[in-house]
Amino acid sequence: MAGVKALVALSFSGAIGLTFLMLGCALEDYGVYWPLFVLIFHAISPIPHFIAKRVTYDSDATSSACRELAYFFTTGIVVSAFGFPVILARVAVIKWGACGLVLAGNAVIFLTIQGFFLVFGREDDFSWDRW
Repeated sequence: MAGVKALVALSFSGAIGLTFLMLGCALEDYGVYWPLFVLIFHAISPIPHFIAKRVTYDSDATSSACRELAYFFTTGIVVSAFGFPVILARVAVIKWGACGLVLAGNAVIFLTIQGFFLVFGREDDFSWDRW
C-alpha cells in the first residue's frame, strides 16, 4: 500500500510541475511555446541512469566509471534544462515571468524524477518493474 501512495504522490507532483510549465507557455501575457522544448530534457534525463544500471553488474561496488559517467551526463542534461529558459529569456524570446514559471516546473519535475528513482529504484519486494 505504501507503493501506491508513493505513486499517487509522484503523479501529483509531476502534474504540478507540468502545470507550472504550461502556465509559463500558455498564459495570455506570455503566449510563446518555446519553453516546451524542456520536455525533451525531462524525457532524456533518466536514460544515462538506465544505461549505467544495465551495464554495471557489480552493484556492491561503491563507485564505477560507468556510473560516474552516467551521473556526469545526467547533471549536464539537468543543467541544460535549467539554462535553456534563462537563455530564451535573456535573448527576449520569452518573458522573465515565463522563465520563472518554467524554472519552477523544472525543479518540481526533476525532484519528481529523483523521487521515482528513490522510491522504486531499489531492489526489494515492491519494484517499479511490476507496473
